[in-house]
Formats: sequence, structure tokens, C-alpha cells
Amino acid sequence: MRESIFRREERNYTVPWWLGSQLTDAAMTFESAPPPSIYIVDDDAAFCRSVERLMRSVGMTAISFASGPAFLKAAPDLADGCVILDVRMPGMGLELQKRLKLIGFRLPIIVMTLKGDMETAVRAMKGGAVDFIEKPFDDEKLLDAINEAMAMETAPVHDRESMEAAKRIARLSPRERQVLDKLVAGRLTKQIAYDLGISARTVEVHRARMFARLGTRTPAEAVRLAVLAQLAPAHVGSPATDRPYGVVSRALPK
Repeated sequence: MRESIFRREERNYTVPWWLGSQLTDAAMTFESAPPPSIYIVDDDAAFCRSVERLMRSVGMTAISFASGPAFLKAAPDLADGCVILDVRMPGMGLELQKRLKLIGFRLPIIVMTLKGDMETAVRAMKGGAVDFIEKPFDDEKLLDAINEAMAMETAPVHDRESMEAAKRIARLSPRERQVLDKLVAGRLTKQIAYDLGISARTVEVHRARMFARLGTRTPAEAVRLAVLAQLAPAHVGSPATDRPYGVVSRALPK
């Protein structure tokens, strides 16, 4: 599967910024500086080994930590790279994000959540994570998330992404915003239908229109936009009078 991923992207491949490469006479010449490392914080040893193999296959280095405290101890000495964090680890998951912020840790963090656990994903992004991916996921999705996270070299880049998300959210109709709010809160289609007093089929219609307006394909992508939009300056998007539910619901998990 991994071969098919790279074979499909070969014609339009963009060299990641951290490789510092130059294309001359169709040949690729890399600088001597090694690429940043990927730090995996997960207590699943088999998963860590799998990600390490994947990183090696694309010319990157991966270092695993079996617990939050172990990573927290090493964090002050890490100057470059990206973190993949399982926030569902016992003992320290989301709490690790808070501790890292207190010591001024600046590397981008991608959190891993269980599929459908939107509440945790929202809390993680509000806590400073640049993105989240749902388990189980494939190699391509992980590599895409890492590539995007590593490209966020400065805060303004993330700010621009948040402002763009707010503008896209502002295009939604009031009902579509309600459906999005419910998705952010982790509600399923039948639960949303009950909450809003409409049929499940009507919820699906509004959800499909919402995805089309946002340019997303999955609930997880829509939720990510909603959280990013909440982080944008208040003036971005439509005036507050045109947004009765806000950019995203006030009912977002704290």
C-alpha cells in the first residue's frame, strides 16, 4: 500500500521544506543537515515500531517515548521536529500538553484520538495541538498530517489557517452551523436529529451541504475547521449579528 501512495503522488511531488533540496538537471541534491525528528509518544510498542519503520522509509528519523513523563523529561532538549501524541494514554494524555506549554515547548503537536472521539480532539486543539488524526489511520494520512505540521514554521501561518477556516464556517446556513456544532460535541446523526427536532434524513442532507460548503469530506475534517475557526480573531468572518450561533457553538467542550 505504501508503494502505491508514493507512486500516485510521484508526478506532482513537492519536496518538504525540511529536506532543503534543489532540483538540478532532474537530479535531487540534499543538504547535509539531517531532517527534523518525529517524536512518538505512545504506550503501544507495536504501533511505535510501525511508525518508526514508516519514517525510515521516507528518510526521516523517529524516536519513541512510552509515556508522557518520559517525553516531558526529554522535551527541553528537543529543538526541531514534530510530536505525535496519543492523548488517551493512562496517567498523562491531554495533561502533557499543559505541561509542555508551561515549559515553553514550541514544536508542533499532532494528537491521536479514537475514531469518533470529537470531544478529546477539540480539547487537544484548544490546548495547542496543530492537528488531530483518528485511529485507525493509514500511512498516507499520517504522512500528510506530519508534512502540514512541519510546514507551520511560524505562528502567523497557523493564524492565517484559522482565519481561512472562520471565513469558510461563516458561509454555512444557521441550520448547517447547528449540525456542525453537534458534530463538534460528538453527537451522532440520530442524536442530532433528536436535539434539533428533525429527521435523521434531514440531518444527513444538511450535513452533506455543510461538507460541500466547507470543502470537506469527513466529520473529522469539518470539526478541525470548526476548532481552527474558534481560534481566529473575533472580527474574521461575518458580523456577529449574522452568526446567531457564533463561528462555532458556545457548547464546545471546555
